[in-house]
Amino acid sequence: MAETFVALLRGINVGRAKRIAMADLRALVEGLGHGEVRTLLNSGNVVFKARAGSEAGHGKALSAAIEKQFGFSVAVVVVSAPELGAVIKASPRQAPDPSRYLVAFAPDAATIAKAKPLLQRDWAPDCLALGKRAAYAWCASGIADSKMLLALSRATGDAITARNWATVLKLQEMTR
Repeated sequence: MAETFVALLRGINVGRAKRIAMADLRALVEGLGHGEVRTLLNSGNVVFKARAGSEAGHGKALSAAIEKQFGFSVAVVVVSAPELGAVIKASPRQAPDPSRYLVAFAPDAATIAKAKPLLQRDWAPDCLALGKRAAYAWCASGIADSKMLLALSRATGDAITARNWATVLKLQEMTR
């Protein structure tokens, strides 16, 4: 039986570098043997079904295929549909403005653990919480000006990829 996964690509289609058309990305994922491939937005969100394999294995395979086909490296975090549901359920707050509330997905728990020292700092009016494989970031003044987000990215070695709350919920809906 096939399992549903969500692949989250870091840093594509931002500016002029690392451009991938979503039709090309869907074709690439299908070429890896996955079915029911769908994308959301133009920022590297892919929902697909796979008969076998792990989250980490799918992420490595997709990253390698992107580098081979498009000639640049992209970090890919893959979560299963149940894992995505768990991340959403673990959210410590409701998002009054979903565009300012981000979920930063990590490839593993060890990556999130690197951010634990950031919890000792006062980020007000921003707020940071950590889950098992995700960080939850409330950016009160907006994403672009958040020093907390920059610190989170540095602490995790740029291994995380963030999505706003509205996108996370849309991805969950696509997994159903």
